[in-house]
Amino acid sequence: MTPIRSGYRWTVVSLLFFATTINYIDRQIISLLKDDLGKEFNWNEAIYSYIVIAFNSAYALGNVLFGMIIDRIGTKKGYSFSIVLWSIAAMFHGVVRSTFGFYIARGALGLGESGNFPSAIKTVAEWFPKKERALATGIFNSGTNVGPVIVPGIIYWISHEYSWRAAFIVTGLLGFIWLIFWLLLYEIPTKKKKVNPAELAYIQSDAPEIILSDEKKIKWVRLLGIRQTWAFVLGKFFTDPVWWFYLFWIPTYFNSRYHIDLRTSWVYVTVIYGITTVGSVLGGYLPGFLIGKGWSIYRARKTSMFIYALCVMPVFLVQFTSGVWATVLLISLATSAHQAWSANIFTTASDVFPKSTLSSVIGLGTMAGAVGSIIFPLLIGAILDHFKLLGKITAGYNIIFIICSCAYIIAWVVMHFLTRKKVAGI
Repeated sequence: MTPIRSGYRWTVVSLLFFATTINYIDRQIISLLKDDLGKEFNWNEAIYSYIVIAFNSAYALGNVLFGMIIDRIGTKKGYSFSIVLWSIAAMFHGVVRSTFGFYIARGALGLGESGNFPSAIKTVAEWFPKKERALATGIFNSGTNVGPVIVPGIIYWISHEYSWRAAFIVTGLLGFIWLIFWLLLYEIPTKKKKVNPAELAYIQSDAPEIILSDEKKIKWVRLLGIRQTWAFVLGKFFTDPVWWFYLFWIPTYFNSRYHIDLRTSWVYVTVIYGITTVGSVLGGYLPGFLIGKGWSIYRARKTSMFIYALCVMPVFLVQFTSGVWATVLLISLATSAHQAWSANIFTTASDVFPKSTLSSVIGLGTMAGAVGSIIFPLLIGAILDHFKLLGKITAGYNIIFIICSCAYIIAWVVMHFLTRKKVAGI
C-alpha cells in the first residue's frame, strides 16, 4: 500500500500566492491613481515613464542582490527582509509631497519587491519535484493577477472616500500581516514536522542537478558562462517589459481610446486579470500533463512555451476592434499567455540549476527583465507623447501592441537556439 503524502507543500504555495498578490497590489496602485496624481503633480507621459523607470532600476539591482542574499541566508529570512522593506516603501508613497518623493518611494519599493521571485522560486524548488514546479509556480504566480482583480474597486473606494494617500498606506500594511503567517508556518521540508516521510520522499524524488554540483557557495560569475543562464536571462529580457506595459498603462489605454475613467475602467481591468488568473494555473498544468504522458521535461516545457508565445500574437488586432469588450478579450488572451509563459520560464531555471544557486540565477533573469522594463517605458513614453501631440495617441498604442505581440516568439527562438543541446536527465 502506497503511503499517503501529507501535502503540506500546498500550504507553502498558498503563502507564496498571498505574498505575490500583495507584491502586485503595492506596485499596481500607482497605475490606477495615475490620472489623479498626474493632475496634482502635473505629470505627462514622459514623467510617468521616469517614475516607472525608478521602480524598475531599483528592481533590477535588487534582484541580483537578493538572489545572492537568499542563496546565503535562506528563503525564510530572505523573504521576511524583502517584504518588510517593500511594505514600508509602499506606505511611504502616502506621505510624499512631490514628484521627487515618488521617485524615492518607487525606488525603495522596487528594491524591496525584488526579493519576491528569487525567494518564491527557490521555495518552490525546495518543496516540489520538477514535474510539479510549473503548476506550483503557476498557482503562486496567479497572485500577480488577483491583485489587479481585487484592487481597482477597493482603491477607487478608498481614494474617493478618504484620499489617494490612504490607499497607499492601507495596502502597505498587508505585508506585515502576511509576515506573521510566514514566520509561524514556514520552514524547509526537512525541518517541518507536518511533512510526513512520504511527502518528503516525493519532494526529494528528482535526480541530482547536473549543471553545477550542489555546493554551498557558487561564484556568481560562473553562472554567466552557462548557456542555460543566458536562455533564462534573455527570455525574461524580451518578455517581462510587456507585462509591465499591461500593468502600468492598460487603465490609461482604456481612458485614451474609449474615454473611460477609473470609476468605469476598473471593471474591464478586473475582467482581464480574472481571466489571466485561469491562464496562469492552466499554463502551469500543461507541461506537467505532458510529462505525465511520457514526454521529457525539456520537450514538455519547450512545447508549452511555444504554444503560449503563439497565443500572445493576436493582441495586435486590438487596433481593429470597434468595441471595448473585444479589446478586453484580446488583451486577456495575451496576459493569460504571458502568465502561462512566466510559470514555465521560471521553471526552466529550476529544471537545471541546483537549489543552492537557484536564487542567484533567478535574480539575474529578473534583473534582465527589469532592465528591459527600464528601456521599454522610455520607448512607450516617447511614442505616446509624440502621437499625443499629433492628436493620434491611439495610433501610438497600436505600435506598442504590435511590439508586444512579437516579443514572445522572438524570446522563444532565442531560448531554443541557446538550449538546442538538451541537458542530460531532463
